[in-house]
Amino acid sequence: MTDWQKRITINTEQCGGRPCIRGLRIRVIDILDLLANGLSHTEILEELPDLEKEDILAALKYASRKLDHPVIAA
Repeated sequence: MTDWQKRITINTEQCGGRPCIRGLRIRVIDILDLLANGLSHTEILEELPDLEKEDILAALKYASRKLDHPVIAA
């Protein structure tokens, strides 16, 4: 398991089983939404002081891995 994978937790008893950061109630999608709305890493860290820079990078890596699936052409 790589460092970024250790930062992503999934607990069925927390946030409806959605992926969160380090067991906090900060979902990966929350970070992605903030980035998509134009917030910088610094602004996100100010908005969510429990986060670390590596958490933001882990959220991006997690999303990248979830979307990177093979496409089989017939």
